[in-house]
Amino acid sequence: MRNRIKYSQNFLVNSELINSLIDKSNISQNDMVYEIGAGDGIITKHLLKKAGKVVAFEIDKNYFQKLSQKFLNEKSLVLKPENFLECNLPSSPYKVFSNIPFNITASIIKKLTLGESPPEEAYLILQKESAAKFAGKPLDIKNSQMSVILYPWFEFKVMYEFKPTDFFPIPNVNIILIKIKRRVSPLVSDKNKYQDFVTYAFNQPKPNIAEGLSKVMKIKPTNLKSGELNFEDWIDLFNLFSKQSEKQQSLVNNYFVKQLIDQENLEKIHRTRVDRNWRKY
Repeated sequence: MRNRIKYSQNFLVNSELINSLIDKSNISQNDMVYEIGAGDGIITKHLLKKAGKVVAFEIDKNYFQKLSQKFLNEKSLVLKPENFLECNLPSSPYKVFSNIPFNITASIIKKLTLGESPPEEAYLILQKESAAKFAGKPLDIKNSQMSVILYPWFEFKVMYEFKPTDFFPIPNVNIILIKIKRRVSPLVSDKNKYQDFVTYAFNQPKPNIAEGLSKVMKIKPTNLKSGELNFEDWIDLFNLFSKQSEKQQSLVNNYFVKQLIDQENLEKIHRTRVDRNWRKY
């Protein structure tokens, strides 16, 4: 079975729309741009007009061969027949513009945002439901653990909402273009401690955030749960937590890393399976 079907990736068919969306991005001749899942090259073609250099990943051998022939004389394009999830990201500045495979959305966004070399900006075409889990409010009705973890370092913005007929095969889910912009000045200085704190708070089996944090800090009683807090509330809570004793702070150590390892092992299992719902797309 082709990887394109396995990973539930739908093709954009409106070339003028793609050109318009890339024009509205901040991509310029000064930028190196990564494209994940180049497919038939419909996005690649327009990126080459705007960017100084394009690095396109395509794991499907048939599409890679077609791309190699189609862009044979393009010196500003680097084609890689590799799995993006296994590549090393550049230490120099770069941006991303991609219609990503839906089934590995979470893995791609985590790779781009949690590593040591995040992009300056990433423009990703993905399911609206998946985007909401990373962006949180107001795109979602609540803030997920991951949206709270990413907030101090990244801004999320919906750039465009697609029509189903913009794709082939026509999807039965809502698809959007989302912009992920890295903050020039992070809102939190201690990244590891903040990630551990948020992970700890979200994973306490308590009815509200006050009781969930009772072992590490005392806060004003409230009935609000973790997902109901605003992003600003989390920054305030973390600043207060940072003033607690070392013994209290040590209770959250390594919570985030342990959870990432567990999730990655689970995602690896899922990535080896064919999506049972691929025929819906």
